[in-house]
Amino acid sequence: GGSMNTAERFDLYLDHLSEGLGHVDRHAGLRGYCTGLMLPLSRKSVEPMAARVDPMHASARHQALHHFVAKAEWSHEEMLRRVCQWVIPKMDCSQGGWWIIDDTGFPKKGRHSVGVARQYCGMLGKQDNCQVAVSISLASTQGSLPVAWQLYLPEDWAADAERRAKAGVPDEVRFATKTQIALAQLRTLLNEGAPRHCVLADAGYGVDTAFRQALSDMGLLYAVGVTSAVVVWPPGVKPLPPEPYSGMGRPPVMPRRTPALQPMSVRALAMSLPSRAFQNVSWREGTNETLSGRFAAVRVRHAGGNAGKARLRPEQWLLIEWPANDAEPSKYFLSTLPEETPINELVSVAHQRWRIERDYQDLKQDFGLGHYEGRGSRGLHHHAALSIAAYGFLMAERLVTDTSAGGT
Repeated sequence: GGSMNTAERFDLYLDHLSEGLGHVDRHAGLRGYCTGLMLPLSRKSVEPMAARVDPMHASARHQALHHFVAKAEWSHEEMLRRVCQWVIPKMDCSQGGWWIIDDTGFPKKGRHSVGVARQYCGMLGKQDNCQVAVSISLASTQGSLPVAWQLYLPEDWAADAERRAKAGVPDEVRFATKTQIALAQLRTLLNEGAPRHCVLADAGYGVDTAFRQALSDMGLLYAVGVTSAVVVWPPGVKPLPPEPYSGMGRPPVMPRRTPALQPMSVRALAMSLPSRAFQNVSWREGTNETLSGRFAAVRVRHAGGNAGKARLRPEQWLLIEWPANDAEPSKYFLSTLPEETPINELVSVAHQRWRIERDYQDLKQDFGLGHYEGRGSRGLHHHAALSIAAYGFLMAERLVTDTSAGGT
């Protein structure tokens, strides 16, 4: 036979996803919902999707789709696992693969939708009423796919039994910081045999020393944003060995400080570098345009948060981005990429994180990621997994076309 067309592959894809749903009677819900998410509608909530998918029986279809997304007991994690099984083999990570940790905010009115709170919403660039989800995406130079997606439940939500019950928050969900959620997601992926790609995250995660240490303990390299206040021992400074042990009390672990041996903030370190330490470096953002900036890369040791407890940590890269006409640097990254990594590669890897901003834009605009209007936890996670499933299918189609067209 000839090669299959998109419609036939879509049927196979839905069959593959359906195997993770349990009941056979959920297959129609999956097909209807994914089809609805792919339609050019301005709002992809249940009602307009039902009206477009089945105009003759809109209210019956509305009820059926609502039940499928909000009530039926299937696992959104199993759904995402099956999306990955379909899409990831078509992704080419030979030019590099990355795990990108991110959180995404969805503005929401009212206080009843699960996890809504006044908190920072990246989409608006400010504090507002919103829900926030933590995700991990697998990225290659061709694109990125969220492989784990979980609502962040603020502390006051996690502690409020009544609100939890109303929103159907599962009993086993306890308060966890965004960083803890991301680390748990990564551990699950690695336990399932995922490859140990380099991890990218913004300063919201990168400033957390325990987070960076946990990545290293898992055998993962990283390139993460940090703030200007993070404190390091400058390049070439090896703290003195600790005071000799007197035999009394606990042995000292703290490197000794002398006036010449002081840790400093990464900002102070950047300001102390000669201008010749900086160079112009270009990188490509995904397949899009070439960007360039002014960077320095130096080898440092993190000096710990609490000065009194500083143990000597291994060296890593500090990458500083300082636009030519600005009074001070705009960005700082810490990275455990190998010491022999050239600066242009450090720059390129650190900036791969921005590619998912575009991919999330597509997920929100074209696949209705933020359009769920129900209030419950199950429905929200189901809707997100289905949005990602719809996006994943079209991404896989694009990857297959790229390859057959002889793309690089």
